[in-house]
Formats: sequence, C-alpha cells, structure tokens
Amino acid sequence: MTAPQPVPQPAVPPVQPAFSLPLATRADMFVRLLAVQGAWNYETMLGNGIAFCMEPALKRLPGGRGGPRYREAMARESRYFNAHPYFAAVAVGALARAELEGEPPTRIERFRGAVCGPLGSCGDRLVWAAWLPLCSLVALLTWTLGGGPLLVVGLFLGLYNIGHLALRAWALHVGLQRGMQVAGALGAPWLRRGPEWLGQLGAAAAGLTLPLAFGRVLGSPVEPLLPLAALGAAVSALVLVRVQGRVEGWRIALPFLVLLVLISVIV
Repeated sequence: MTAPQPVPQPAVPPVQPAFSLPLATRADMFVRLLAVQGAWNYETMLGNGIAFCMEPALKRLPGGRGGPRYREAMARESRYFNAHPYFAAVAVGALARAELEGEPPTRIERFRGAVCGPLGSCGDRLVWAAWLPLCSLVALLTWTLGGGPLLVVGLFLGLYNIGHLALRAWALHVGLQRGMQVAGALGAPWLRRGPEWLGQLGAAAAGLTLPLAFGRVLGSPVEPLLPLAALGAAVSALVLVRVQGRVEGWRIALPFLVLLVLISVIV
C-alpha cells in the first residue's frame, strides 16, 4: 500500500512586523500633506510634494539629514508621481516605511509606478464625484430652508473639511502600518461602495433642493405654491435616486433650467 499523500495547506500570508514613528514625526507629515500640491508642476506632478511630506521620516535614516541614504531617498521620491492629493497620503506613508526599512530601490520604484492609478481613481470617485457634490447640495438645501450666508458657507466648509481631513489621516495611517502591502486597504468595502452610497445621498439631496430652490429664488409670488414645491421635492428626490448613475447629469439638469426660465418669464 502506498503512503497517503499529505494534504497541501493553504499559504498563510506573512505577518507584517510592527512599525512605529514618533507622534511628532507623524504630525509633521500630516501637516505637510495639506500642502502636498504646493510645488505641483507638469514635469513631476506631485513628486516634489511627496518628497516634502516624507522628509520628516527620511531624516531618521542612518546618517540623518544630509547623509547618503537621505539624499538618495529624497531624489528618488521627488520624481514623477500623479495621484489624488488626498489619497497621496497612502503613498507617503507606504514609501516612508519602505525607505526606513531599507527596501531595494527597484522595488520602491515599481511600487511608486503601480500605485498612482489606484490612488487617483479612488480619490476621484470618492471625493470629486461624490463627497464634494454632496456637501454642496447639503449647503444649498440649507439655503433653500432659510439659512443665512454664514450658516450656508460654514456648513459647507465644516462638512467638507471634516471629510477630507479624516480621509488624509486614515490614508497616512494605512500607508505607515501596511507599507507596500496597501492593496487590501484600498479594496475595503467602504471605498468600493462609498461613491455609490454618497451618490445616492447626493441624488436625494438634489431632488429635495431643486424645487425648494425655485421657490426661494422666485420669492413671494410663489409662496402659495410651497406645499406643491415640497411635494415636488419628495417626488424628484425619489426619481433622482432611481436614475442615479444611469443618466448623465446634464440631461437631468436641462429640464429644470428650462422650467426655471419659463416660471421666471410667466411670474
């Protein structure tokens, strides 16, 4: 009789070693991330900003500031890099860890080139196409309900900045903790489904806002029609949620603009 063959066991991913930086260094990197676009140019895009944000960590390389490893790392990280400015914090943390742990330069270069596309796509879909429009619509809805200029502007700035500061902090933390193994974090459900969820909220906010905005713009002559406007807001909110992602935005906006012009001429 032949001996039973051993059953192959699934490969277990290696456990990443713990990594830590002083809180002051992390805080310095986070503050610099707010200016990551300060040296943006067509040749290197965000490259100079990435190196600037990493510099507090790179000072901890053997030889300190001005040492050969420091100069080599700064030169390497100042090269071309193009991603969403908020999600660039993932690359800043991951690359800083890679440099401090002595990863081969060729591997670092490959990682820098591979991560640009995912970080740009995640940021564009989540921030520019979902979070920013939602904050704008919430502020506009506040105005239609009688909010003053200071309240409207303050609400928009508060909502938007809470979101983007939290996103930058999360991105830097993930980059430092996972290093060049950040693919799992970028595949998190809230990042994949977040744009869809925020888009649905934005569509509902747009549906509520547009009819009420007509009433606020046109003023007192349409005050008797406010109940009808409220009903229209509820119906349009449901319609926009259903068609969100299926119809281009200009096709939705055009009928509302035509209706606003007609009402303005008639009233």
